[in-house]
Amino acid sequence: MQAVVIDKPYTFIPPRLSRFWCWVIRRVLPGQLRKDYGVTAVECVGAEKLQASLDAGHGVILVGNHCRPCDPMVMDTLAARVRRPFNIIASWHVFMTSKIQRFLLPRIGGFSVYREGMDRESLRCAIKILSDAQYPLLIFAEGIVTRCNDRLVNFMEGPAFMARAATKQRPEGKVVIHPVFIRYFFEGDLAKTVIPVIEEIENRLSWQPQTQLHLSDRIRKAGAGLLALKEIEYLEAVQTGSFSERILRLLDHLLSPLETKWSASRHDGDVMARVKRLRAAILPKMVNGELSAEDRAARWRDLADVYLVQQLHCYTGDYINNPTPERILETVERYEEDLTDVARAHAPIRAIITVGDAIEVSATRDRSQETDPITTEIRLQMEALLESSKSFRKIPPTGTHIS
Repeated sequence: MQAVVIDKPYTFIPPRLSRFWCWVIRRVLPGQLRKDYGVTAVECVGAEKLQASLDAGHGVILVGNHCRPCDPMVMDTLAARVRRPFNIIASWHVFMTSKIQRFLLPRIGGFSVYREGMDRESLRCAIKILSDAQYPLLIFAEGIVTRCNDRLVNFMEGPAFMARAATKQRPEGKVVIHPVFIRYFFEGDLAKTVIPVIEEIENRLSWQPQTQLHLSDRIRKAGAGLLALKEIEYLEAVQTGSFSERILRLLDHLLSPLETKWSASRHDGDVMARVKRLRAAILPKMVNGELSAEDRAARWRDLADVYLVQQLHCYTGDYINNPTPERILETVERYEEDLTDVARAHAPIRAIITVGDAIEVSATRDRSQETDPITTEIRLQMEALLESSKSFRKIPPTGTHIS
């Protein structure tokens, strides 16, 4: 389990933007993207739309998809294009990864948010950034790294709420939201890069290398093996049905008893809302140090199950039925990350940042709709950007015998 939950008292970490540190990081960022994430090129499309909003003096929120851990670093190319650093909301656990990250992230515009509870300081900071309208505010509204570049999970409604609150504070200026879609293209030898990973997974399963299968079938079989192990662990036996049905069954088996135990049997909301509610219920006494070692260990076990729910949520079951190179790569990366907490870099990857049209935000919300209309408009634009960005493929990868 990755350390996405910290059992320590939360302290808000504000942004301390430094042009010097932004300059330094911008010089080393291309090398880090190549070395750690395989990203060898980044291009921007539609940057003039963001530039126009900045030139007009609007408060700006950029709402992006969150397919890969390197998304915030990739977005610096857009910041350089419009000559304006971005403020970025990031989960508190990211700042706690190391002393270096805790020092650097605020100085390049990052500030923390506590996802396991109400973080009023972070909210006030975000609203002030928007009302001051000096720097754009970047938010990844999916809330987690999905490793699904061809699909969007549910969006949080925070960006719309922040934009409305900021609009109230600047009656003579506008607040706008620009949807931004990051598309990644793998432009190398697919088989050469993913087969070593699949062979390691097969070895972990104590299988012989499944070289008799086409690559996509081999990946499906490895996924079936990994899912079967979890079903045996939690359900005592391998289940029947499609992958999607089996994943949903396992999700329900994990969530329902946890919600009965921690959330007064509440089962409403999407999966990530339920995950957040569970963490918010489990963590407080761990943070306050009120538990015995045995009780603390029991809560960590429950948090591990909650983390498994989050990871399963990103498996759709049919993602590689249309086996594009990127879908194949993302699936293998997720297998490896879920087994080891780390996914190795696979180069070369080219990133395309596409900026959508500005969505002007009013100070009041139309309550006649169940879903926030601004959030709905963001999603519609993002889905359109997702589709249109597919046209930017340039180089057909080699080693793509994946059918």
